[in-house]
Amino acid sequence: MGIFLAILIMGLWGVHLYYILFFVEVSWINPWMYLHLMIQAYLYTGLFITGHDAMHRSVSKITWVNNSIGYISVFLFAGMSYGKLMKNHWDHHRYPGTEKDPDFYVKSQNFFVWWAAFVIRYATLWQFLAMALIFNAFKYLAGVDPSAIVVFWVIPAVLGTFQLFFFGTYIPHKLPHTEEMGKHRARTLKQNHLWAMASCYFFGYHNEHHSFPGLPWWQLHKVKNQPGPDNSSIL
Repeated sequence: MGIFLAILIMGLWGVHLYYILFFVEVSWINPWMYLHLMIQAYLYTGLFITGHDAMHRSVSKITWVNNSIGYISVFLFAGMSYGKLMKNHWDHHRYPGTEKDPDFYVKSQNFFVWWAAFVIRYATLWQFLAMALIFNAFKYLAGVDPSAIVVFWVIPAVLGTFQLFFFGTYIPHKLPHTEEMGKHRARTLKQNHLWAMASCYFFGYHNEHHSFPGLPWWQLHKVKNQPGPDNSSIL
């Protein structure tokens, strides 16, 4: 199921991107443009969630298949480094909500300041070069209008980072850390499964994710509010 869902998300992302780049009019008075932009942003979030599951080895039990999907999905998301993401993410699970947590910002709890630090921490020179090459390939080789590239390729990815950060880092781990959050210093969404899926692929069930890190996103709803094992690891 993990491989199927990973391929499905990447496939939907690619097919929908092709359609909107070539067949949807970029116009501020076109309501379909906004609808497709939001759909693409949600699919971008799905790309990262797929890469995140690969970091926990829950996409496939076959290592090279799992890692290949991880590399591809986070590259499609924003040309990101799977290796750098995996190292930092494992540290996030080892030291959640502390100074050693690369995803936690001790200097400020302001949403935008923390988000900016979060994005900058994962940015690399190779990422910017890759994105620039892809942008120009769309423009000069595929003949896509630059405004369409910005609206349907750039903006959805940025919106995806906001969605992931808000539901997967800021809300779960922001101060104050209470006793209810436990050793993972993580909250969990109190709403129903439908909202959890719509908001961020069940990623809002964040205490559960830290308690059961090897459980893929599509099974997190099964362990909502369940305590994890005392010896839960990062994998």
